[in-house]
Amino acid sequence: MSNNNTFKILLVDDEVDILEFISYNLEKEGYTVYTAQNGVEAIKVAEKTTPHLIILDVMMPEMDGIAACEEIRKIPLLKNTVIAFLTARGEDYSQIAGFEAGADDYITKPVRPKVLVSRVKALLKRTGETKEQPVVQDANTVSIGNLLIDKERYLIRMDEEEMVLPRKEFELLSLLVSKPGKVFTREEIYYSVWGDNVVVGDRTIDVHIRKLREKIGNDHIKTLKGIGYKFVE
Repeated sequence: MSNNNTFKILLVDDEVDILEFISYNLEKEGYTVYTAQNGVEAIKVAEKTTPHLIILDVMMPEMDGIAACEEIRKIPLLKNTVIAFLTARGEDYSQIAGFEAGADDYITKPVRPKVLVSRVKALLKRTGETKEQPVVQDANTVSIGNLLIDKERYLIRMDEEEMVLPRKEFELLSLLVSKPGKVFTREEIYYSVWGDNVVVGDRTIDVHIRKLREKIGNDHIKTLKGIGYKFVE
């Protein structure tokens, strides 16, 4: 058994057999597993247990997974919790709705035990507790994964490709990279990048995030709807 008992996972599904199947396979790996059978119950359990990962079914009674995800993302205590949806094959609309609600990823069911465990391990790496920390090479150079940031030249390098970023894009990326896995609220970003004396439009951050994603890919910067953004390696 792996020593994963520091990680807490909340499973939410209205089908008891699915809960039992997933719980068994995750507990066998050493994870602490909590369960809920609808969105309302999921929110209560999540607030009480502060799980590292929540796996949510989409279609459930009382409150579906999409609505539950949106509510969970409003709870400050759970801002760093990773959320993944369970979706049936071909439910592209559910995946899109899930990401818009603030989900980090999705797992397609039915899923084989080994694949499930592998996906869970990958998802938990997105939490701040398992995230690789940036390495400060010198006063002006920081690296994490395949990304290097040169603060002196406002330059980044990914996989040996160099790019010079506009100042605000560079400062925004540097802020997010400074604490991988941490969710920076929009207010924190405004203050750190633009300063409290500068008035900018509501969409300013969104535009800069979109431009950064075009340059470094969509996988590194995650949106937490209604809260802010975080960098994942």
